[in-house]
Amino acid sequence: MTRISVDVNDEWLDAARAELGTDSKVETINAALREFAARKRARDLIATLDDIELDVSRSADTWRYGGGRDLSQVEKDAREERSA
Repeated sequence: MTRISVDVNDEWLDAARAELGTDSKVETINAALREFAARKRARDLIATLDDIELDVSRSADTWRYGGGRDLSQVEKDAREERSA
């Protein structure tokens, strides 16, 4: 772990502490950095999945044990929710 001394905006720190539910300055800064890194990984994963072509048009017919799950609208629904 790296030990550093930095000047931090108190207003931003208090807002982050309230949002993250942390108790100390160190805990708040570490939680904020962890959250930021997790969001970056999530964006990278979504970008990777966006590059994959997935044909689910016949999913209702080919799912195990006789079908029954139509996934053809999943991508459209997810994109609509994301843009809302």
